[in-house]
Amino acid sequence: MKKRLFGKKGAITAAVSLLAVTVLAGCAQTGDKTPVAEGGAQNDKLVQVKVFKSHMGVGTIPDANNAHVKYVAEKTGVEYQLTTTPPGSEPTEFLNLMIASNDLPDILRPIGGIEQTLIKQGGALPLEDLLPKYAPNVWKNIPKEAWDVVRSASPDGHIYYVPKVFLVPERAPMIRKDWLDKVGLPMPKTAADYKEVLKAFRDKDPNGNGLKDELPTSGREFGKWMDHLFGMYGVAMWEGSPEWDLYDGKIQYAGVTPNMKAAIGYIRELYAEKLLDNETFLNKGDVWQAKINNNLVGSWYHLPASVRDRYTAMLKGAPDAYIVGMPMPKVDGFQGFVTMKTMGEPEWIIPAAAKNKAEASLKLLDFFYDTSNDEFIRFGIEGLQHQVVNGKKVLLPPEDSRPLALGMRNLTTKEDMDIRIKETIPENMQKMVQDIFTVNTADARRIAGDGLPNTVYEGFPDIQSHKLFQEYLTKIVIGEWPMAKFDEFVDRWNKSGGDKVTQRAQEWYAKVKK
Repeated sequence: MKKRLFGKKGAITAAVSLLAVTVLAGCAQTGDKTPVAEGGAQNDKLVQVKVFKSHMGVGTIPDANNAHVKYVAEKTGVEYQLTTTPPGSEPTEFLNLMIASNDLPDILRPIGGIEQTLIKQGGALPLEDLLPKYAPNVWKNIPKEAWDVVRSASPDGHIYYVPKVFLVPERAPMIRKDWLDKVGLPMPKTAADYKEVLKAFRDKDPNGNGLKDELPTSGREFGKWMDHLFGMYGVAMWEGSPEWDLYDGKIQYAGVTPNMKAAIGYIRELYAEKLLDNETFLNKGDVWQAKINNNLVGSWYHLPASVRDRYTAMLKGAPDAYIVGMPMPKVDGFQGFVTMKTMGEPEWIIPAAAKNKAEASLKLLDFFYDTSNDEFIRFGIEGLQHQVVNGKKVLLPPEDSRPLALGMRNLTTKEDMDIRIKETIPENMQKMVQDIFTVNTADARRIAGDGLPNTVYEGFPDIQSHKLFQEYLTKIVIGEWPMAKFDEFVDRWNKSGGDKVTQRAQEWYAKVKK
């Protein structure tokens, strides 16, 4: 999901460095104010907390005069200062530059293993004593199992970050039911059935525009977001990156398994027959989403909870469009599933350098984990995030000119999701979204490597980044290299540190199981 700049590495670094100086200088212009007052505060008593997120959605960054920011400040005594990467910059590289310059935000959402860099360098603040005192809702609402996973990820057993907890399947294979109806085919049950469906999507003009422009299924650069094509072969994948799961009774990297080889063979066939979008390995995220929104893609893999905006866009060009969850097609000899990761992924970390802001940062975080604030968190401010229609709050669609809603909570239970669907999804879409969740829940399985710390990759950054896998996947699928090259990949992966990383992963798994 990362956005990349064009050009060579040096050009990227120079551009990001220049942008970083600009952004950080801009952040530094607003001085910090006096400490937080208990139970909210007046403007002259606010503590300003810089909150860093990447991969922001559509919208502008809200400033101190924004009504959403003001409401949170009134309730917490903390002014939420949202910051993100400059346009076009690569988030992981940008964060690394911030670490190098020792000019980090007060609390940040780590990506690309940044949390382990901070922990290893002594740059992360231990939180186990602070959370119960300043963020009791965070502490009690996140399950003990998740905190135990976080402890297992640090060399000294401290809790250095707040984990993401998602107790319902987050991702799902989806398919256009209206397209299936138009080509006269039922829901595919096997990989062979699925291939026949994709052929019909390619050849029978299911979008009805008279053009041969349909993309039966599609993914993104580096093979991202087409996990259903791997999942039917029992490959643990997360947004296009191989994960760690049990194979032959041991936790292993899914990328080097016979399952992966079989999956790549199938994907290679789809690509050769133009059943997989032949621009898949070139598609940036916005391009990929636009293809789906514009009724060009018949089957894809994404987030059911994010269907609303995509479906709204579809309806403009296809009033009869309808999306359903696709049960994972079966393959003889393999146990297919939808990869589920429920806890342990780093969500928020406080740099040690921001220790003096830790109390305020945690109070801000706690506001979003306090269930008494749920309605505000879901709907925000009238006129900014929602409007009232017939006495009911209705979320406004995101727009470039509209300020982003503030948020920090990433803890979702089935009850949370049911409420979210009921209260934030338009009534005409609610059953559709609920049905997608029902289908993907039946196929979902939590993988053994859920919560595996990035420390297992220490000293082997190319393995952590999946670069070798992505190179071989791309060139084999597009036909530049033969399938036999997969065995070469496995050998190179092991010799370049994969065997050592596997040993560490297996030691971690044994520790967690105990």
